[in-house]
Amino acid sequence: MRKQYRAAGLVEADLADDPYEQFARWFADAVRATGSGALTEPNAMVVSTVGEDGVPSSRTVLLKGYDQRGFVFFSNYGSRKGREIAANPHVALLFPWHPIARQVIVSGRAHRVPEEETAAYFHSRPHGSQLGAWSSRQSSVVASRAELEERYAEVAARWPEGTQVPVPPYWGGFRVEPAAVEFWQGRENRLHDRLRYVLGDGDTWTVERLAP
Repeated sequence: MRKQYRAAGLVEADLADDPYEQFARWFADAVRATGSGALTEPNAMVVSTVGEDGVPSSRTVLLKGYDQRGFVFFSNYGSRKGREIAANPHVALLFPWHPIARQVIVSGRAHRVPEEETAAYFHSRPHGSQLGAWSSRQSSVVASRAELEERYAEVAARWPEGTQVPVPPYWGGFRVEPAAVEFWQGRENRLHDRLRYVLGDGDTWTVERLAP
């Protein structure tokens, strides 16, 4: 259950000036890998948060946008991650691109995106996904699958196909503004390349190499 990585290395001279451009390069590589079937859902990422009790939790969500302002995903604000981010905005994101022997780890602070940005994305979703946001009280205990499906049927009757579904008041986006972004490249004999961008004063990025 141990794989020997034989991918090409990652050296400082090949890095982009900032982590956003470097991420764009690697994300494009991950998307291309989907064409060969080696990788699925390159925008899937693990989001880790910490509650007021100091206990961490993780889950997989989908990246829905990134630019110089940060990395965006959407969720129910009343979910466990939503409540934990409200109490402690420090989060970590992990992109596990194992088939191409790469990972990207983002550490930073999350904050809610503007309502108009949330609305624009929400109305771009499939109709069924919009209804799902209304029918699921994410992270709450559900008595049965039937209860969940009954809720969905109720909202589907309220907003049938072809009608505009309003954005739930408890649902929206988070943007993670990174303080550090690590690019991990698997190498032979476990001597992996780990290059991390760290944000310093004046919004300047420095790069440091970490031991594998």
